[in-house]
Amino acid sequence: MKLNEIRDNPGARYKSKRLGRGIGSGKGKTSGKGVKGQKAREGVALNGFEGGQLPIYRRFPKRGFVNPFRKEYAPLNLGALDKAIAEGRLAADQPIDEAALKAAGIVRAGAKFAGVRLLGHGAITRAVTITVSGASATALAAVQAAGGTVTVLNPPAEAPAEA
Repeated sequence: MKLNEIRDNPGARYKSKRLGRGIGSGKGKTSGKGVKGQKAREGVALNGFEGGQLPIYRRFPKRGFVNPFRKEYAPLNLGALDKAIAEGRLAADQPIDEAALKAAGIVRAGAKFAGVRLLGHGAITRAVTITVSGASATALAAVQAAGGTVTVLNPPAEAPAEA
């Protein structure tokens, strides 16, 4: 069998009904759209329209605030990092940065990607040198306990001291 010989099973695809092709077709004249009215016309978009009643998206209150400038960090757990090194996707003896993590397919960069945040879920068994945008306290402690180092590019701002 060749690719150009592949066909659908008989009856798997139906021909679309041709509209507006005479009264004998069963879909002539108004083409199944009824008689007159807005929905019989072309270019109708009635999404959210409720017949003059106040639409639900206007009836419900809007709460909260969505920051359009927020930064989203890609999470990276220690267990996933250790697994990637064990599988040979990353080299433990080389410095690991965010570009290497993206190239290895360990973190995915979204539209608002601001960097990688190292989290302490799982365990790391080898000494690694890693540079990330952020890291949790447990992740820092675990990497240092394994003999590695973590460089944080965006350290959190210190809270002002209460006087």
